[in-house]
Amino acid sequence: MVDTYGAHESRAYFVVESVYGVTPTSPSMVGVNTEGVEPGLDPGLIKIRGVGSRDLQSITKGLRKVHLKIPSVLTSESPIAFIQHAQTLSPLSIQVLYYKGIFGSATDIISFLYKGCRINKLDVECSVEDIMRAAVEVIGKDVAVGTAKVAGATYGDYGGAVPYSESYVKRGAADGSSLVDVERVTDWKWTVENNLKPVTVIKTTDAHLIKYLPARHRNLSGELTFEFEDKGEFDDVINDVEFSLKFGLSGTYSALFKYCKWEDVGTPTRIEDLVSLKAKFASKDVVIS
Repeated sequence: MVDTYGAHESRAYFVVESVYGVTPTSPSMVGVNTEGVEPGLDPGLIKIRGVGSRDLQSITKGLRKVHLKIPSVLTSESPIAFIQHAQTLSPLSIQVLYYKGIFGSATDIISFLYKGCRINKLDVECSVEDIMRAAVEVIGKDVAVGTAKVAGATYGDYGGAVPYSESYVKRGAADGSSLVDVERVTDWKWTVENNLKPVTVIKTTDAHLIKYLPARHRNLSGELTFEFEDKGEFDDVINDVEFSLKFGLSGTYSALFKYCKWEDVGTPTRIEDLVSLKAKFASKDVVIS
């Protein structure tokens, strides 16, 4: 009998696939510094009713829906190692491990190996006096449940976290040039939505699994909170100004949103509080590098 597992006895790792849905041989798995991974599996049950009974006549499996939520901390060693794949759309194998003992010689392992994964939605945010965090939603093709690590794999972890003091916000011309510091921002958040479409076909084998996972229209958006010192963002809306925004992710890493416009600007004003300016933006392009 094994005691129940705690969060301190779990880890998540990923590797880029060269063939969609196939975990590479003897892979070099890279750790994700997650704050609470949520592996999930939906068999897509088809529930059949008929006359003569109030209850279901039959329950059969349908299209398997493989999903994974990974709230994570951007690591100071390589903050974009995982989140960059919201842009590249590289297929990933992601393994969630539960184990007992020391990880290098772990026992009583439960493994969920998600294959054919792509990032469907990515949120990254930063606030003063805090660290940068990301929330990643993944859709996959299939999951293998086992009791061991991937055969021949090596497992590496990035350490540290990125504090708000290592971030910055710059604004420039619509094409991303002529960037200058914006020093009024207290909070920022941006989102990449890939709107992945699981595609299945009628086939003789594995008909319950998707065949493709292509991306459709992409939504790029975000929100900044400013100290209310001037009316510049209101002027931008009135004058229909287009611009770029660059968010520092520590060191030379950044996310550059180009061809942006404000889509909602407001100054919530409350008794016994300072006035802030909240501005939501929409963008036509992003470069995470």
